Amino acid sequence: MKILQVGARAGAKFTKPSSKQGQGFVLGSVFLVVTGGEALYADMGHFGVRPIRLTWFVLVLPALVLNYFGQGAVILEDPATLEHPFFLMAPGWALYPLVGMATLATIIASQAVISGAFSLSQQAIQLGYLPRMKVEYTSSRKMGQVYLPGINWALMLACIGLVIGFRTSSNLAAAYGVAVTTDMAVTTVLFAVVATKRWGWRPRSIVMFLGVILIVDLAFWGANLPKIPQGGWFPIVVAALIFTMMTTWKKGRELVAARLEVGSLPIELLVADIRESHPTRVAGTAVFMHKDPNGTPPALLHNLKHNRVLHRRVVLLSVVTLDVPYLTDDDRLSVVKVADDLYKIVASYGFAESPHVPSILEGCEESGLTFDMMQTTFFLSHETLVAQQKGGMARWRQQLFGRMSRNSLQPTAYFGIPPNRVVELGMQVQL
Repeated sequence: MKILQVGARAGAKFTKPSSKQGQGFVLGSVFLVVTGGEALYADMGHFGVRPIRLTWFVLVLPALVLNYFGQGAVILEDPATLEHPFFLMAPGWALYPLVGMATLATIIASQAVISGAFSLSQQAIQLGYLPRMKVEYTSSRKMGQVYLPGINWALMLACIGLVIGFRTSSNLAAAYGVAVTTDMAVTTVLFAVVATKRWGWRPRSIVMFLGVILIVDLAFWGANLPKIPQGGWFPIVVAALIFTMMTTWKKGRELVAARLEVGSLPIELLVADIRESHPTRVAGTAVFMHKDPNGTPPALLHNLKHNRVLHRRVVLLSVVTLDVPYLTDDDRLSVVKVADDLYKIVASYGFAESPHVPSILEGCEESGLTFDMMQTTFFLSHETLVAQQKGGMARWRQQLFGRMSRNSLQPTAYFGIPPNRVVELGMQVQL
């Protein structure tokens, strides 16, 4: 009870400083006590809402409250322990085991952020905000457990650079506070957007429910703004760079799709053109991949235009990403016979899933469409990007998009297509 009584009296005095600058300092300092809890929510897309919520209220919150009360009791007992109350709570013989446990806890806590970064990156790839990267599944039972080597290396180099650059945890605290408060405020705003656009909440409900939360978020955010010169600038710069790259990639892919759509044909006109031109037919199956399920793949048009050759059986394959995390196998495939020996396959995936073309073709057997991989050739389009002085993006963004395109994972590796069964047809696309 003593710690509660002292905490109440001291807290009342502590939260009423004599100046506005003091109030901001208090909020900015107190916020560091609650940072770290957001690491739980970084894994929400990994495990779901219920396990995270249950873990927080049943285990994490009670443990944190008891720990902070214990540290306060130790300081009341011996003010000399103020510098390291956590480690000095334990008896002398338990100091080194406690240091070891704290080190393990640091490693374990980092796993939540790392796995959350993997999940978010994979979903960003599927939604078209990041270039294709290598994705490895670490569980045969849970699709959300993924590993991205590129993201892992980037996190490692970034962490090493942070430690070398900031040197001490006190220097890093400013960057951490600005990063977390900004993230919390942005999350609240995004929640309001989702509640309005997706769930149909009324504006009044948004203001009443989220207004209070946003006021608290902005208060902490404003209190941490004075820390920008002390290191708070770093997360802002990193966030701006990542935001620029993601929006540039999204805009660039939209421009490429728009340029390709100009020269595309509806499938019905393609069928009529094939019947009139009577191209030379060769044995085997040709699979032409295209993003638009209703359009004609550019690789097919170029093949007909320049080679005037068509395989005996032609398959138009489109992989579509929906705005849901997962789909059942029953909703995965749509197989339509457009004409004699011409089929259209639409494979739908959630944004938390990764497409796999051989699995798609195997799934078509239920629709009576079988494939022999040794008799199947995959035709892909390879775009050579040409920057323009007055294009759809600024010149520097065109160059950035070009570099990102050249360094993205090849479609054969991303879609799991056998490289020895692939033919790429190149074309120039002006941005």
